[in-house]
Amino acid sequence: MQQAITLNYEGKTLRGMEHIPAASHEPLPAVIMFHGFTGTKLGSHRFFLKISRELEKLGYAVFRYDFYGSGESDGNFEEMTVSGELADANAILDQVQADPRIDNSRISVIGFSMGGLVASVLAGDRPDDIERLILLAPAGIMKELIKAAAGEYLASSNAETFDWAGNLIGRAFPVDLETIDVFGRSQGFQKNVLLIHGTEDKTVPAAVSQMYKEQVYGDRARVHYIESCDHNFNSHAWECELIEQIGLFMGKA
Repeated sequence: MQQAITLNYEGKTLRGMEHIPAASHEPLPAVIMFHGFTGTKLGSHRFFLKISRELEKLGYAVFRYDFYGSGESDGNFEEMTVSGELADANAILDQVQADPRIDNSRISVIGFSMGGLVASVLAGDRPDDIERLILLAPAGIMKELIKAAAGEYLASSNAETFDWAGNLIGRAFPVDLETIDVFGRSQGFQKNVLLIHGTEDKTVPAAVSQMYKEQVYGDRARVHYIESCDHNFNSHAWECELIEQIGLFMGKA
């Protein structure tokens, strides 16, 4: 059972999808999914949708929204900041916790790329509200990645926005990133974590998942590397391995 949903908070409307097992016995365990930088709730080659359907088969309710300024949600992309996405993530978690169909003691989170950064900080900030955490190619070093890609432009221009492959990025985005201690804030989460990363990821190096394990989670985390895989898991075989690992970690609800 898949249907469109909306979340209204602080004058914003976020648009998403929910997947509810057809033969459900409430209350249900839930999974919330967070997309990456310039991405949407659907994901490349629809892999967010495919993950959601697999988790639904296992008995989980799944919720995936477009962040403010992304996809079909309100706002413009140049208004996007990580702090803003964290505010969205908190509002989404609050909404799922309040849903009478959901067992609010069994809510897990999946984050991809910058959505992985958001998920890791959210879990660190609210460890009692999240049961398990899955990070897919998490962009924990987003600050450094943005500096490498656009630092020269930001230093030489007074423009309030800059063009990122057709997306206008606001100057507030890198400024906001400087204020967030990603690994420090993520350390509050003391439960099990699965990290999945492609060994040939040219966008977020695979070493970042190992940094999360060594600097944040320790033995609570398992890192699964997909050999030769890129950032977006852009092959059917890589996607199948990704979904299989998520299913093994989550298990039958």
